[in-house]
Order: sequence, then C-alpha cells, then structure tokens
Amino acid sequence: MKVFEYRHIVGFSETNLVGNVYFTNHLSWQGRCREMFLRQHAPDVLEELSRGLSLATVNCSCDYFAELWAFDEVVVRMRLAEMLQNRIRLGFEYWRGQELVARGEQQIACMKRDGKKLSPTSVPQSLREALSAYAE
Repeated sequence: MKVFEYRHIVGFSETNLVGNVYFTNHLSWQGRCREMFLRQHAPDVLEELSRGLSLATVNCSCDYFAELWAFDEVVVRMRLAEMLQNRIRLGFEYWRGQELVARGEQQIACMKRDGKKLSPTSVPQSLREALSAYAE
C-alpha cells in the first residue's frame, strides 16, 4: 500500500511540562501532512480554496500507543481510507523509527462557500486522482 509521508522533528513548543508531546499536536500534524500532500499532488486545489472551496474537517481522532519527546523524528504516513460523494476519510500512522506510536483518522467534507452558506460539492477531480494512488 502506497502512503504519503510527512517528516517532522518535535520541538520544545510541542511538549508539555512533563516533557512529552502534548496530545493535540498529533492532530496538528495530520493537518500539516494533508497540506503538504495538496502542495505536492494537487496544487490547483489550493487555488480553489481562494475561490470558495472549503475542505472542512468534520471528524478527527487519534489513538496513542507511545510517548514522543522533543527532538524525536516522527514520520506521519497518510493514506486514503475512503472517498464517497463529497467526503474523504484519511488514515494516519505516526512512526518513530520502526515503532508505531499513534494512529489517527480524519474525515473531510468538500464544501462550496457562497457568502455565509456552505453547500456540499464534489471532490475536485485533481484531488480525487491524486488520492486514488494512496488508497487502501
């Protein structure tokens, strides 16, 4: 199975008083991984965001198996779990070397903004094609 990888080095600002990574940072890294995927594989979608497209995160989760610390190198691996109508479900794994330290998921709804109103819209074709290469 092909996965998109985002590499991250943990900084002090991502840790708590105990010194381990604060749990919400894993969710932030999901967003960063998703952004880097768009930048590399569907840059036209970034332009569409300025023209009313919205990629709204409607659900996200993360299960934690091990602690991370400052200066740990984390590889976030993203794959397409499901794509239906205007919804995309992405799976994430967080690896420190050979150790799986967390697993997460994110569901995104493709929406079109018209003033203050959001309406469902189909997944942009370039994004659909780019993600299909990373399907389970």
